[in-house]
Amino acid sequence: MSAVLAAPAAIRVFLAFASGYFMSYGLRSVNAVIAPELIAEFGLTNAQLGSLSSAYFLAFASVQMPLGVLLDRFGSRRVDATLLLVAAGGCLLFAGARSASMLWISRALIGIGVSAALMASLRAFRFWYAPGRQQQLTAWMLVAGALGALATTVPVQMALPAIGWRGVFAVAALLLVATSAAIFFLLPPDEPIPARHDTESSWSVYRQVFSDRYFWRFGVVSLTVQASFVAFQGLWIGPWLRRVLGMEADAAAQVLFVFNLVLMFGYLGLGLAVPHFMRRGWSTLRVVATGTATMLALELVIALSSGAWAWMLWIALAVATTCHTLSQTHVSLSFPERLTGRAFTAYNLLTMSGMFIAQWLFGVAVDRFGGEHDPQGFRSAMLLWVAMQACALAVLVFWKVQPRRPSPVR
Repeated sequence: MSAVLAAPAAIRVFLAFASGYFMSYGLRSVNAVIAPELIAEFGLTNAQLGSLSSAYFLAFASVQMPLGVLLDRFGSRRVDATLLLVAAGGCLLFAGARSASMLWISRALIGIGVSAALMASLRAFRFWYAPGRQQQLTAWMLVAGALGALATTVPVQMALPAIGWRGVFAVAALLLVATSAAIFFLLPPDEPIPARHDTESSWSVYRQVFSDRYFWRFGVVSLTVQASFVAFQGLWIGPWLRRVLGMEADAAAQVLFVFNLVLMFGYLGLGLAVPHFMRRGWSTLRVVATGTATMLALELVIALSSGAWAWMLWIALAVATTCHTLSQTHVSLSFPERLTGRAFTAYNLLTMSGMFIAQWLFGVAVDRFGGEHDPQGFRSAMLLWVAMQACALAVLVFWKVQPRRPSPVR
């Protein structure tokens, strides 16, 4: 059964989990800033850089199904605290890497280690907070994530001359250890855990989740649109600013800072606005479809624009993408409580798989269409991505399938 926490405990739980997601999102995004150093030291192509950064997403996605079982068996606190120590080890290996292959392996370990940072928190929130708070809490967790991405822009750019990219990852390892300790020792006992003899705790439950058509109605958008945005945020916006718009590294870092700052306030604003949307009759479907259509229009203009003002289009894209905050919670809450962990992680598997594919293949497309330093390669790749995402939006809007069990969040 759910048990709503008293205010002091509720705040402590949120902040502890938010600190883990802060680190997860920061490590997801940091390559957008340190990419020039990695390219210079290891001689990476765009495709290799995309593969390296996407190792995080590939490893992250590969553990989502076992993660769901672990969360439903052992609870959020123990699973998240343990995995964050794996991420700390990955950061230390990344800091000491001497080859591109070791960078890839280290980044994959980081992806595994932070794989529970959001899923563990969302599962715990379902048991410890009122249903009406769920989408707000998701939005506020993404505020914490955006703060993590923010910390990897100008602050990391300023730290590079002093400690280098290796020092940045050594510091990240120390912060992950501290976060793991806070989650394990400062939180109350784990939320309700199903009995071990419950047959629905088995892996076979994933068939029920993945066979749900309503899951896929939103899932195709997560697999393409939402995933592509995070792939851009975590890597390709940096090279776009430098190679397509001709910015220097410091100027690009400043734009990334503004980009992630606006994204953070966008998530915060959405968290505050959700109750008003619902009172006015705006369903989650309507919010997500409107936001997605706006994103595709902006990406189309980004692909065709140049000049001193063009970077501002990325800022507008950051605002529009916040609509996807609502999808995962909405879909996951349409499943029974006992399936919470697996419903969240199954949806996250789609998103992370899409991030891996987008981050890697966008680099392949750039090389294919134009080469390492040709802006036209980036523009052509973006046009291809807009067409692909438009197909996903059509599925969301025109596939009229409804959930088997109405979600408490419309």
